[in-house]
Amino acid sequence: MNTLASRFSRNAVALRSDRPLTNDEIARVAPSILANAPHESRSSRYSYIPTVEVLDALRKEGFQPFMVCQTHVRDDGRRAFTKHLLRLRHAEQICGPEANEIILSNSHDGSSSYQMLGGMFRFVCQNGIVCGDNISDIRVPHKGDVIGEVIDGAFKVLDSFEVQTRQREAMAATVLDEGEQTAFARAALALRYDEDRPAPVTEQQLLSPRRFEDRGSDLWRTFNRVQESITRGGLHGRNASGRATTTRAVTGIDQNIRLNRALWVLADELRRLRA
Repeated sequence: MNTLASRFSRNAVALRSDRPLTNDEIARVAPSILANAPHESRSSRYSYIPTVEVLDALRKEGFQPFMVCQTHVRDDGRRAFTKHLLRLRHAEQICGPEANEIILSNSHDGSSSYQMLGGMFRFVCQNGIVCGDNISDIRVPHKGDVIGEVIDGAFKVLDSFEVQTRQREAMAATVLDEGEQTAFARAALALRYDEDRPAPVTEQQLLSPRRFEDRGSDLWRTFNRVQESITRGGLHGRNASGRATTTRAVTGIDQNIRLNRALWVLADELRRLRA
């Protein structure tokens, strides 16, 4: 698979690759990641956290960026400072069925704090998962002495990988009946769509496998089918007025993270109930 750069919504621009991204490739799509100073609107009290230096430090530890994204802004003066996101995985974890990832988001214009999350990448569907808030969520505000907090946060996310792997293995060992699979998909639709606007697709559409490897009744594959269908969109359905419609991908950085994490927590809670 070749590197793919695409403006896939009005809210975000992303670059994904099957090989580590270089800084030149990152700069073409997400220049804010490489900013060497904060936006001019920031005061002297603003503690600048250079994303590129964090990236360089993680590269030295063997982690490489395979996906980058930044929000789309109308003000060109903020394009090089706006909110951005990276997904990094270790060189030793690029050949298995899944890989643990460090998800890093930041901004240099005051629009967000610095955040690090644990994530997972499933190679068969090229889909990025964000693990739930019961595992790791490191937030560092842009004030005070932040460098030490950033370094500590990176190690905390690395420590969470073992928990992520255990939860994934437990999901794979949990077999669901048809009713439980449908209930999980119904709960996922409730997370995605408002109560006053009925979902345009059915639970069975979310559960329909897109490839042979996704077939199965275990919780892990059920979760992955639903997660991919609901975040990537592209399903045909009917809106509240009965007109034909196609579901949209969830591309906003904040919205994608919130929905992904909520789906992981939902799956893990179902695993706990079954246990």
